[in-house]
Amino acid sequence: MNEPITESSGNVFADLGFSAEESALLQLRADLMASLRQAIEARSWTQAQAASILGISQPRVSDLMRGKWGKFSLDMLVTLAVRAGLHPRVALEAA
Repeated sequence: MNEPITESSGNVFADLGFSAEESALLQLRADLMASLRQAIEARSWTQAQAASILGISQPRVSDLMRGKWGKFSLDMLVTLAVRAGLHPRVALEAA
């Protein structure tokens, strides 16, 4: 039997049943982590180089690269983005 296909809302966390507030926070964290991973890869930094530039340990860079979003607060991800030379910003839209 074919499973019914449900179209995404655009936020996987909302689709998984998280509250609107929690899903917005989780999506922001996921987006920041993805941007940081892309920046590290685009600059061809080793994990050791990234750790030195970002001011964190190499195991923390490994966690970042593996997408372990539960280990990073939104505050920490914003800090790391700035240290990586990115300019994070929040855009608000009416619900």
